[in-house]
Amino acid sequence: GLPESEGVSTRTVKEELRHIVESEDSAAPLSDEAIVKMLLARGFAVKRRTVANYRNQMGIPPARDRKRY
Repeated sequence: GLPESEGVSTRTVKEELRHIVESEDSAAPLSDEAIVKMLLARGFAVKRRTVANYRNQMGIPPARDRKRY
């Protein structure tokens, strides 16, 4: 397993991140900052930089590139 110092597992946070992005309004995608707030509300304290990093690792483009009209 992962060392305890890492806190909540990266995999769990990434799963939540994916759920958030999949359920967002495609006409108004969430910024990394908004995703940070949603994760915080779900009990995951991560920095915006971390969200951006995970999003990149997962191949999820930034909000402006996820926008669908």
